[in-house]
Amino acid sequence: MNSAQDKRQATEDHHDQEVSVVLGECPEDDARTVFDALRAAFTTDRSSADVPHETAGRRPTVWTATVDVSEARVISGSVRLGGPVTLDVQGGYGAVDRLRAGLADAFAVRVVGTVSGDQEEEVRLRLDNK
Repeated sequence: MNSAQDKRQATEDHHDQEVSVVLGECPEDDARTVFDALRAAFTTDRSSADVPHETAGRRPTVWTATVDVSEARVISGSVRLGGPVTLDVQGGYGAVDRLRAGLADAFAVRVVGTVSGDQEEEVRLRLDNK
C-alpha cells in the first residue's frame, strides 16, 4: 500500500472502533453511573471530572460520549442504577457488539430497537440492574 492508502485504512480502522453514545431521559446520577461504567470498560472522551448535570428550563437533557472499544476492560465492583436507562449507540457492527458486551459486565442489557446501514448500525439499549 502507499502512504495515502495506509492513512485511509488507519482512519477506517479507527472509525470501526468508535461508538457514539447518547443518553437522555434519566436522572443525572444514573447518567453518571453509565458513563463511569463506560470509562471503566473502555476509553471515552468524557473525563471523570465531566459530571452529568441537568440544565435549567423545560428542554430535555441529553448527554453524549464517544467510546473507543478497541481495548476492553472488565468492569468489576457493584454498579447500581436508580431505574432502567435507555441509551442510543451508533457505530460499526463489531464496535457496537463490543460496547454491548462490555456493558453486560455491569448491567442487564437488552436491545429494544435497531436501525441498520451498510457499515454502521444504531441500536437502542435498555440497561437495568443485574
